[in-house]
Amino acid sequence: MKLYFAPDTCSLSPHIVLRELGLPFELIRVNNRSKRCADGNDFYRINPKGYVAALQLDDGRILTEGAAIVQYLADLRPEIGLAPACATFERVRLQEWLNFITAEIHAGASPLFNDALPVEAKTLLRGKLRQRLAFAAQALDEQDFLLGNRFGVADAYLFTVLRWMERFAIDLNDWPSLARYRLRIGAREPVRAALAAEAASPEVK
Repeated sequence: MKLYFAPDTCSLSPHIVLRELGLPFELIRVNNRSKRCADGNDFYRINPKGYVAALQLDDGRILTEGAAIVQYLADLRPEIGLAPACATFERVRLQEWLNFITAEIHAGASPLFNDALPVEAKTLLRGKLRQRLAFAAQALDEQDFLLGNRFGVADAYLFTVLRWMERFAIDLNDWPSLARYRLRIGAREPVRAALAAEAASPEVK
């Protein structure tokens, strides 16, 4: 498998999951501006939508959208337990969390990367984002991970988007359970390995 990624983006989530599962894969960096890939490809040929992550399977098929990719990966090694079994209530609960992170936190944070956005708009967006973070924090007040006491794919995704908050002047210490959660996830060896590999990857022009 090949994972097309860009540092400090949502592609960190499937990267973490690949390492948690111990699956073999090739990591291919993408320049988000030029859309050139480290393997020489035009990224639009990999994902016409133009954004990471994209996972190319060994048979050439390509998956996009992080929430879909991480579930596919988890189901390759169900014995690891990164996702509940399909067709169970617990699996639907996982999908609920993935959709919440995608639609409310990830999508809510994305406009804040635009430095040209007016201050008033950023203030409104940060206020809504804080409400969503408070909801996640409430769940984590009572348990270590989003689905209970076991790390799963939703945690890889939430950890990924939480890493952006400092850039947006949102202090996770306002929610102690979120601050502890980020530290707990960040201490996991596969997470540290994923971050180190991305930091060490050569820049693509």
